[in-house]
Amino acid sequence: MRVLEKVWTKHWPKGIPQSIEYPNISLYDMLKKSTDKAPDSTVIFFRNKQITYERLDDAVSRFGAALQELGIRKGDRIALYLPNIPQFVIAYFGALQVGAIIVACSPLYKDRELARVLNDSGSRILVYLDQLEPYVQSVQKRAKLDHLIITNLNEFEVEEKVETKIKLSSCHIDMKQLIENTRSKSTPPFLNPSEDIALFQYTGGTTGIPKAAMLTHHNLVVNAIQFATWLYMRDRDVNLSVLPFFHIYGMTAALNSPIYISSKIILIPDPRDTYTLVDAIDKYEPTIFCGVPASYIGLINHPSIKQHKIRSIRTCISGASPLPQEVQRRFEELTGGRLVEGYGLTEAGPVTHVNPLDSPEKNRPGSIGIPISDTICKIVDVESGDRDLPPAEEGELVVRGPQVMLGYWRMPDETNLALKNGWLFTGDIAIMDADGYFRIVDRKKDVINVSGFKVWPREVEDVLYEHPAIKEAAAVPTENIESGEKVKAIVVLKEDFEGKISASEIIEFCNERLATYKVPRIVEIRESLPRTEVGKILRRELKQPPSMQNES
Repeated sequence: MRVLEKVWTKHWPKGIPQSIEYPNISLYDMLKKSTDKAPDSTVIFFRNKQITYERLDDAVSRFGAALQELGIRKGDRIALYLPNIPQFVIAYFGALQVGAIIVACSPLYKDRELARVLNDSGSRILVYLDQLEPYVQSVQKRAKLDHLIITNLNEFEVEEKVETKIKLSSCHIDMKQLIENTRSKSTPPFLNPSEDIALFQYTGGTTGIPKAAMLTHHNLVVNAIQFATWLYMRDRDVNLSVLPFFHIYGMTAALNSPIYISSKIILIPDPRDTYTLVDAIDKYEPTIFCGVPASYIGLINHPSIKQHKIRSIRTCISGASPLPQEVQRRFEELTGGRLVEGYGLTEAGPVTHVNPLDSPEKNRPGSIGIPISDTICKIVDVESGDRDLPPAEEGELVVRGPQVMLGYWRMPDETNLALKNGWLFTGDIAIMDADGYFRIVDRKKDVINVSGFKVWPREVEDVLYEHPAIKEAAAVPTENIESGEKVKAIVVLKEDFEGKISASEIIEFCNERLATYKVPRIVEIRESLPRTEVGKILRRELKQPPSMQNES
C-alpha cells in the first residue's frame, strides 16, 4: 500500500504546529478556563449590552442547575430553537455542563421539520424564542416534550435579586425567571470528552438523508482549537458572529473558537440583515469575520459600504459553499484584510481545510487550501473508494482527524457508508495538486452530464461572477428529452443592471470563456436565489422547472 505523502507541509503556515496537544476537557470546561483567565472581560456584545465572562458563567451554571431540577440527566437531549442571542450561549453551555446533548434547530424550521428532529432525537426540553410560538404550539401535539422554556429578544439580563419562585414542574417556563430563581449552581457529572456526545447535528450528510451526526465534546473542543490556531486568534480579537450557532460552522467558528481563546463575540440574530451588520461593524469594529459567500456579497454590494468601518476586519474565512474569486478580490480591496476559502462538513466538526493566512502567496484562489493540524486527506476513486489517486486526478475527498464524528444517531448503515477504515468519505469530488492544495470540483450529485462530458457547476459559476452585471449566480442541469442534460444558469443582477442585460448577452459572455459544452444554454434571471439558513444555495430548488426561461 502506498504511504500517504503529506505534500501540503511544504506550504505550512508559519507559527502553526502540525500537531497540537489537546486538553482532555469538555466544552463547558473550555468556557470555565476562559472565565478564570479573564472574568471581567466582555464575551458578548448584543445590541447595546455587554456580558462579561464571569456573568455568562454564572448564568450558565444556574441554567444547568435548573435543568437538573427539572430532571435532566447526562445523555438527555435539549433542543435549542433560537437565533444568535445570549440565551443560545447560556442554554448551550448550561446543558453541556450537566452532560446533556444539544440538538440545534434552525429558527427557520416550520412545525413539520421541527417535530421530525425533536422526535428523532428524543429531546426532552425545547428552549425557544417567543416569536416561534405558533410552530411550537403545533409541535406540542406531535413531540413528547417534558418542558418548554420560552424566551424573547429582550430578556437576557441576569438579575441578582429576585423574590418570586416559579414552579419548575410547569410545562411552559420563562427562561429569565428560571435562571433568576435558581440560586444554586449545577453539579456536573463525570464526562469522558472522547466518548460522551455533546451534539446531535442534523445534516443531509454525505448521502442526502437527514440524520444526526454524533459529535463528542472532544471532537468539538479539538476543532475549536484547530480553527482558532489557524486563524491566529487572540484574546483581544472581536469576532463578528453572523454565522448561525445552530449550524455547525457557526457553532465552531463563531462561538466555540472565540470562547476557547477568551475573545469577544458580536451576536447578530439575523445574518441576512446587512444594515444591522454594518451598524455593528461601526460600533464594535470587529477583527475577525467568518462567513459564507452570501455574507461577503451582501457587504460589497451595500450602497454605502465605503463609509463604514469595514477596514477593522483583519481575517475572514469563507465556507459552506464555493467562494467566487471576484467576491474575494473585491472584499479584500474594501477591507485591506484577508479573505480566504476553507472547507468542512458537519461530520468533521466541521473544519478540515483552510488556505494559509501567513502570506498572500500561500493563498490559492479557487482552492479550499490544505488540511489543518492533525488532519490528513486524500483523493480516492469514486467507484470503489479503495484506490488512492495521484495529484491532478479527480476523485472523492476522504478525511481523517480527531474532529471526525462517532457516527450517525441510530443509523448504522449510513454510518458504515460514511466511515470506512478510519476515513470519512465526504461525498465531494476534489483534486489535490502537486503542492497539496485541494480544490472541490463539486458534489457527486451535482455534476452536469452534457453529452457524456462532465461539467462541474463551480467552473461555470466562476465565469458568471466575472460578468460586471451579475451579483449572484448558480449553475444546474436542465434535462432535454432529445439531447439530455444542458447547463442552466440562474442569476441575480446588480441593481444598476436590472432590465439592462439580456440572457443572450450572458450566454455570449460565457461562450467567450468556456468550452462549448460548458456554456449555459438556458439563463434565468431572478430577484434572488433560494438559500439555506447558513447561506448555501439550494440547488435542488433551482433544478425545478422555472416559470419563465430564456433559452439560446
